[in-house]
Amino acid sequence: MSKFILIAGPCVIESEENVLLIAKRIKQIAEKLNLDYYFKASFDKANRTSISSYRGPGIEEGLKVLKKVKDTLGLKICTDIHEPWQAERVASVVDIIQIPAFLCRQTDLLVAAAKTGKMINVKKAQFLAPWDMKNVIGKLEDSGSKNIMLCERGSTFGYNTLVVDMTGIIEMKKFGYPVVFDATHSVQKPGGKGTSTGGNREYVEPLAKAAIAAGADALFFEVHPNPDLALSDGPNMVKLDEFEGMLERIIKVYDAVCEEKDHG
Repeated sequence: MSKFILIAGPCVIESEENVLLIAKRIKQIAEKLNLDYYFKASFDKANRTSISSYRGPGIEEGLKVLKKVKDTLGLKICTDIHEPWQAERVASVVDIIQIPAFLCRQTDLLVAAAKTGKMINVKKAQFLAPWDMKNVIGKLEDSGSKNIMLCERGSTFGYNTLVVDMTGIIEMKKFGYPVVFDATHSVQKPGGKGTSTGGNREYVEPLAKAAIAAGADALFFEVHPNPDLALSDGPNMVKLDEFEGMLERIIKVYDAVCEEKDHG
């Protein structure tokens, strides 16, 4: 049985101490559960609801922190970019370059990411149908990349609400690339708190289990020691001390799906 891919970490780099604490603990969990783990954190959240919201330390300090995680803990790294010029800079540190959902149709951004030769995780926009990702893939492939993952993170359903259509995972798998399910962003309520995004973390585990049953190849989680005090995405993040138990229950679903395939 192949290792299950886990992408997880805090939404944004709050401090080096916070990042290392989270990375070290998730690494321990991933090793215990035999997961293929990538640490994820953003150096800049350029799409926050309010101009006064915390964005992160920026690319210079952010990459220093991510490199420290890589060097001291031996972890693979994932982070997102918002502008084409950032691609080459982050490629010197990260293993996965992530394209934010709102930006998944930005041609210059996709081309720049593809040209780095790194794995690209593209989040499907909240406003796109799963089959519309064909054109996104085309831009990446035409720019020389075949190391691609597609990410389901919910679809806009009225105002301040997202809904997850699990058939989207099935549809995107038809393109022949791994599909990631973003279990925490999928429970967001965009702009739901007026000047910030709301969410409902109690839905994270059930949706993650459903995504695995639908065929997701990887899971993405935002995790924090105290989500209610987090500087970004607190309402939908998973509590660090609850993460291991949650993953153990989700992996049971993954094992059951794999067993069914083996006997199918």
